[in-house]
Amino acid sequence: MSARRVAGVVLGAAAVVILAFGAAAQAPTQGKSKSQAPLPVPLRAESSYIPVDNDASFEDIHKRGVAAKPKMMQRQRALLQERYDLANRPLKAVTMTRGKPVQVGVRVKLPQGATWEQLARMAPAELRQKGLWPRGFLPLPHPFHEEGGMVFPNFHIQEIRRQEGRDLERFDVEFDLADHFLPEFPPAIFLTTRPDLGDVSKGELVTNQTFYRLFNGILNPKQLNGLRLLVTQFPQQQFNLTHDRRSVKPSGGVSCFDCHANGHTNASTHLVGDIRPQPFRKRIDTPTLRGVHNQRLFGSQRALKTVEDFTEFEQRAAYFDGDPVIATKKGQNILERGGQVQDMAEFQELLNFPPAPKLDVFGRLVPALASEQELSGEKVFFGRGRCAECHPPPLFSDNLMHDLKVERFYEPVLVSGRMAAMDGPIKTFPLRGIKESPPYLHDDRLLTLDDTVEYFNLVLGTQLTDAEKRDLVVYLYAL
Repeated sequence: MSARRVAGVVLGAAAVVILAFGAAAQAPTQGKSKSQAPLPVPLRAESSYIPVDNDASFEDIHKRGVAAKPKMMQRQRALLQERYDLANRPLKAVTMTRGKPVQVGVRVKLPQGATWEQLARMAPAELRQKGLWPRGFLPLPHPFHEEGGMVFPNFHIQEIRRQEGRDLERFDVEFDLADHFLPEFPPAIFLTTRPDLGDVSKGELVTNQTFYRLFNGILNPKQLNGLRLLVTQFPQQQFNLTHDRRSVKPSGGVSCFDCHANGHTNASTHLVGDIRPQPFRKRIDTPTLRGVHNQRLFGSQRALKTVEDFTEFEQRAAYFDGDPVIATKKGQNILERGGQVQDMAEFQELLNFPPAPKLDVFGRLVPALASEQELSGEKVFFGRGRCAECHPPPLFSDNLMHDLKVERFYEPVLVSGRMAAMDGPIKTFPLRGIKESPPYLHDDRLLTLDDTVEYFNLVLGTQLTDAEKRDLVVYLYAL
């Protein structure tokens, strides 16, 4: 099948490179499977490049996208229902800064007849051989994995439409996770330079309409200019002025803060741009920018060494699926390193974590302020849970990358266009303020902190008791 023909079937230039790989073979299903079975997709793409010339008209692309969207979203909803308990069960006693309650409970569904205790006693090879690795612990596909691209929660789309008259809605796909599993919106903003001001956002979303009013007189001119650039839209693969865009109207693009809302996150999703072929590309969650002044690695797998590198890379590569050729067509924005990039980084490095009044200056609980359960959870964190080996205080990150080798637990499987084979090295994300950054792991596969504790209990083989798991989650709320 030619790349041109595939493009007509799957809509996106990004999908041209690789969708044909998944169409020709029947994917294995979860359960006991044959060892050494060939993968259902080729290991190489036909090309590293996205075809630049697309002769389909916008009217045809739009028509196909609108027609395919219901089936695409039905597929993703069915996948989520199969994997997770999606009910809205808030823990009202634990809230984010501005009052949104945290979701409670393990949401990943167990294989029929299994318990978490049974799974924890099994070796990785046994879990793999019996097909008992919970589906919700497999990598989570993008809602339209065959193409990918930025997808924004509806609450952000509506607020940007209200403030700026700009449309971030795609006609071919929509965000898949329910709002109650996402960070509060708009998030609070805390500055390292002015902790006395508390939440400087005052409950507003920072955009090109509000940034000057909110921050003039608080920031210096360089920082204010950096913030201006962070809320300025630039062309992106799906949001641009060309006929093969994915918005109804031609678009000026997206801004950094369309994903990193208020310097935090709204959980917008995308695919990594640095992997080929398409089935091996990973869904990525938008990480918070809080605390970047202490971080030394950026990007879930890219290991960029400075926030300046990260800022420049996002504009020049990640926005266009890692293909600078297609970026030339759609409107690549070349930032000037000594001025614009430095100004943007200077503002980002002011973004602080929310206050944690129960922690001392070393990142340990103050006994007089903490509950018995929190103190017990801290002991698990630094002891049997082995959490602190990668998440030492006060940042609760070691600024390294680690390969958990989760592929030990399951046979490779193709799920909704995503080849679940291995994750590779992943950045250790900070845990400060972690209750405000759901969902978890680099690709959103863990909806709650309870899920995260169960996941690492299996991956690390720590065999925690139910009480230890509960105490550990309560401790994480205090960070």
